[in-house]
Amino acid sequence: MDAILVVNAGSSSLKFQVFSVAGASLTRQVRGQIGGIGSRPRLYAKGADGAILIDQSYAAEAVRDLPAAIASAREWLLTLEGFDLCAIGHRVVHGGPDYAQPVLIDATVLDRLASYQDLAPLHQPNNLAPIRLAMEINPDVPQVACFDTAFHRGRPKHADCYALPRSFYDQGVRRYGFHGLSYEYVAERLSEIAPEIARGKVIVAHLGSGASMCALRDGRSVESTMGFTALDGLPMGTRPGQLDPGVVLYLISQEGMSADAVSDLLYHDAGLKGLSGISNDMRELLESDDERASFAVAHFVHRCSLSAGALAAALGGVDAFVFTAGVGENSAPIRARIAERLAWLGAEFDPAANEAGAALISSAASRVALHVIPTDEELMIARHTLALISAPNA
Repeated sequence: MDAILVVNAGSSSLKFQVFSVAGASLTRQVRGQIGGIGSRPRLYAKGADGAILIDQSYAAEAVRDLPAAIASAREWLLTLEGFDLCAIGHRVVHGGPDYAQPVLIDATVLDRLASYQDLAPLHQPNNLAPIRLAMEINPDVPQVACFDTAFHRGRPKHADCYALPRSFYDQGVRRYGFHGLSYEYVAERLSEIAPEIARGKVIVAHLGSGASMCALRDGRSVESTMGFTALDGLPMGTRPGQLDPGVVLYLISQEGMSADAVSDLLYHDAGLKGLSGISNDMRELLESDDERASFAVAHFVHRCSLSAGALAAALGGVDAFVFTAGVGENSAPIRARIAERLAWLGAEFDPAANEAGAALISSAASRVALHVIPTDEELMIARHTLALISAPNA
């Protein structure tokens, strides 16, 4: 059967899924990943029925980096029978000023995307690595780049610019926003389960190791917490979120830090990890009795609450608030603490529904619906890939 491979490559993990294609329909057949790259590598995959297809651990030196992980995943994927690969879809974090929708990848596009690596150093190089390898091994298989920035394009310039000379905006220094594939999926899913609300004013909180929030009106992005890079907005696992640019100037001029050292601090040693000095994992922080862990969690909740107020102002009110991504979908304590801070907007929280993991965690009397919607970025990538390769001029 025809199949689309979806690849989502990160710094410590390589996620992949295989979707069978029947006309315009997609069916997920395989979901897997290699995690713990360079430390405790493990290849794990399930089939469409939930059965485990492989669960294999490796020595750290056997899968020490992303290229090695790609090679291991490819070796296993080649053992799958019955699939005829017709395309590969990739998550690419930054589309820059040039790409506002998914695009078929060629050498020119790849070079252009590589020029944005400094804007997303945690993501972009890893996103592009499997593309390069696939171009070498299977040059005839079309590849599609799907961008986290694309969903936010089309907002007014006055909302996307910084208060800098206009020439910088023209060069591409602007507020792009990220996690767009997740927000796009949530917007579509919300239109299925609550169409009237989906046409209104909605705030979506994508809370994971990377975290951001987005204001939607009629399913379209109006405002978001992330800007030029994926450092902005909410505090994250290892990234600080909103930061006075004067702090960067201080670190360089007064602390004598180089630009590379500052970059390393902001991308790898800030956020929950920097605040707590313990971990960048919200689960570990919530389980810890250390005061520093509680402090980091309190800061995260505080900044989420502040951002909710700003996004509510951008929308002129709120009809619904949606939790999604790893923390948003799975952490009842974090949902509870944020939801309680939304009472001033008219949100009335249902603790029992939240603890039970319900899809709706607001009370019947709440003026703001509180939803929990699992995201599915890989399905969005597969849909975009199928649409692009099926287009008449593809």
